[in-house]
Amino acid sequence: MPRIPRLLTNHPKAAYHVISRTALPGHDVLSPEEKDYLLHLIRWLSQVYFVEVYGFAIMGNHFHLLCRMLPEDQFSDEEVKQRIKLYYGPKRKIFFYEELIKKWRARLGNLSRYVQDIKQRFSRWYNKRVDRKGYFWADRFKSVIVETGEALLNCLAYIELNPVRAGIVEKPEHYRWCSLGYRARRGTGKNFLSLNLGLSSYAQKSEKEKFKLYREFVYGKGGIGEPTKLSKARQFTYKMRYFTESLIIGSKYFIDDTKKEVKNYFSKKREHFIPGLKMYSF
Repeated sequence: MPRIPRLLTNHPKAAYHVISRTALPGHDVLSPEEKDYLLHLIRWLSQVYFVEVYGFAIMGNHFHLLCRMLPEDQFSDEEVKQRIKLYYGPKRKIFFYEELIKKWRARLGNLSRYVQDIKQRFSRWYNKRVDRKGYFWADRFKSVIVETGEALLNCLAYIELNPVRAGIVEKPEHYRWCSLGYRARRGTGKNFLSLNLGLSSYAQKSEKEKFKLYREFVYGKGGIGEPTKLSKARQFTYKMRYFTESLIIGSKYFIDDTKKEVKNYFSKKREHFIPGLKMYSF
């Protein structure tokens, strides 16, 4: 079966829904301590890379991450140096020169390198922890291009509701390894998560007000606490496959615009042979 291509775009309104599964059998591969360490890596490397993280969910055998890569040119050379120092730690002496900064600037804005760093560091830590060798993650990660705005908000709600759908908790904030749970525990102050979703209704709101609107939206989509909304929740559950099986999600204009940029992936021959080549329009 041909490998599904990873689509990357420079579209200013593009975010990515990243999904990666373990290669190990079972639904509960990751212990609480291992989920904590994976979350630590996501949080730390999100301060290193040029990335804006909207949400995550770390489940027993896979994780979801919703993020947007930020343009390289909005960061100064001094900011690049600070991020390199954060990556290596205070004990590492680094001699900075133009070519090194240029190389790291390209690396820090790269989605594949960002996710690869998370996964490889976790694999090494996990294998050492349990005294094993071999692959921890199954193949490469899947990524779906998501337009900021309404599509991004819906995708984020889908991610937050993972532990609810799995029957682990009744409310997402009761699950410490999803972003709504993280926000509920840490508050809406400074943390590595963003609610700048590209929505006009959020634009003039405080972080606390954004969180309240966002939580209400997730509850509505999940039919949590209000039986009258169960029909809506069922509809959302039916649509949830689009958040993982599609390659591009957003408005028709966004999809058409993004397809032009990645048109080499969309020849008729490739559409026929590549599974999962789907787009969903909001």
